[in-house]
Amino acid sequence: MDAHPGARPTPATNFKVELRLTEYLDETGSISEEGIRQLHDAVSDAVAHANQNKTDEIVAFATSAVRDAKNGSRIIQEINKRHQIDLQILTGDEEARMTFLAVRRWLGWSAGKLLVLDIGGGSLEIASGIDENPEATISLPLGAARLTRDFLSGDPYNSKGVKFLEEYVLTKLEDELPSILRVHDANHFVATSKTFRTLARLSGHMFNENPKYLESVNLKAMISKLADMTNKSRADLPGVSTSRAQQIVAGAIVARSVMATLDIDRVEICPWALREGIVLRRLDWLNN
Repeated sequence: MDAHPGARPTPATNFKVELRLTEYLDETGSISEEGIRQLHDAVSDAVAHANQNKTDEIVAFATSAVRDAKNGSRIIQEINKRHQIDLQILTGDEEARMTFLAVRRWLGWSAGKLLVLDIGGGSLEIASGIDENPEATISLPLGAARLTRDFLSGDPYNSKGVKFLEEYVLTKLEDELPSILRVHDANHFVATSKTFRTLARLSGHMFNENPKYLESVNLKAMISKLADMTNKSRADLPGVSTSRAQQIVAGAIVARSVMATLDIDRVEICPWALREGIVLRRLDWLNN
């Protein structure tokens, strides 16, 4: 990112490796040796890319896949020692807060009280508030990759598995969402992350809707249609990558479930999310 205090963070270069670490969790909840090897390779390549582009500072964070792994702490220590970086684990609350900050800065104060939803590979984050720091946050293990691994099988997916996943997500939300988020009284509903952006593009394609927004009523129809398709057929849809095709059904189920639970009919898609929030928080810290 090309960024300095008071300026808009602008991507200067991009390097991405899709690891899907949740797929490398063994029966004990630890990341397997193969997953660790691939993680080291990805970090090594990322650090090399940063150095080639003469990066002033590497700000490195790990989220739910490493945070929840039984051997996560050991992996972090090994990575920091081998690659000479300072990789930190973000808590679910920190993820929600930094994503919320990014959305607030993107939309501005005129957006009023925000309710922000973010579906990642391993977790779902929800945050609400009227300031730059949310007054309420929660992180739940309802990420699209995690749920796909645990509940969905077959190609197309087994209908019983899809139904069971829908019931599981709704029950989890009903049991764990605190009252302060249930009665959020927000007036601006926002969604971030690649999952929501992909769903909004699909909704635009299927229902001729504005891809800047995602309607709950469209999600209901999309879930049924997407679940009946093969992975290849989903990957052929506009805006759906091959890697995203497998987990978009679970992502749609989480999106619809959380919107229904919080009585949200439509969310606005925000292009800024956790990455921008981390940069903005770092700049704030340097400026103080």
